Amino acid sequence: MSYQILLYYKYVEVPDPQAVMLWQKSLCQVLGLKGRVIVAKEGINGTVEGTFKAVKQYVREMNSYPAFADINYKRSEGTGNAFPGLSVKLRQDIISDSVADWHVNPTELTGKYLSADELQEWYESGKKFYLVDMRNDYEHMSGHFENAILPPLENFRDLPKVLPELQKLTDAPVVTVCTGGVRCEKATGFLLKNGMQDVYQLKDGIVTYMEKYPNQHFKGKLYVFDRRVLMGIEADDPQHEIVGECVNCHKPSENYVNCSNNECNRHLICCEECVDSHPTFTCPQGCRVAV
Repeated sequence: MSYQILLYYKYVEVPDPQAVMLWQKSLCQVLGLKGRVIVAKEGINGTVEGTFKAVKQYVREMNSYPAFADINYKRSEGTGNAFPGLSVKLRQDIISDSVADWHVNPTELTGKYLSADELQEWYESGKKFYLVDMRNDYEHMSGHFENAILPPLENFRDLPKVLPELQKLTDAPVVTVCTGGVRCEKATGFLLKNGMQDVYQLKDGIVTYMEKYPNQHFKGKLYVFDRRVLMGIEADDPQHEIVGECVNCHKPSENYVNCSNNECNRHLICCEECVDSHPTFTCPQGCRVAV
């Protein structure tokens, strides 16, 4: 049996988020979909997996709801076991339930869209621009764009902490990137609200660029929030370049582990050999909380 994973979002006013949340929960349960869906007054954000038939029916039902009719779905091959279950939640915002206090509405203020084709052209032409990765720091470890600025963001809500450094990027366009685009919609609005001007966002995210231009200016693999952990060119492909390195021995690796300190639980890359020799592996440079 073949499975498919959908990644999608839309910023749009949702008059009755509670009703939409209940509808989503019921719809996914009936279709046997697993994954995560977040509903808020500002829109919807989801990643779900199911059989091709179930996913097709899900999209059909979503298209019947006027506010969600024009969502652009990013599709990838599933395993049938990418998610342990179904989570449908009602939140203050559709990213992390922690950036609503930015008071940024992407339907009113967001960066200019730059398509995957346009970004490729910018790279190939030698155009000067700053590419800023808006993902969490542990996502950068396994893959990122060439010459990207990788702000030390433990969480997306930490963006205000690095704002002063980003505000110095005034002599060329700033292009923000994230996995599927949802974070950049909010991030670019935040940057514009705080005085930055020539701000772009990669339309439909890194996943779309990688699909069109595999193993070109995005090096390594893309971190994803499901049991696949990484997606991209397979390790045995001669074109594959390992970007990540073991935090312990510094050898090339793409093996993610969690810090064994449950209060920290930070994502780290640690090769299989070091994991075998350190069964209670903790952050080499210190946990975010005391061990």
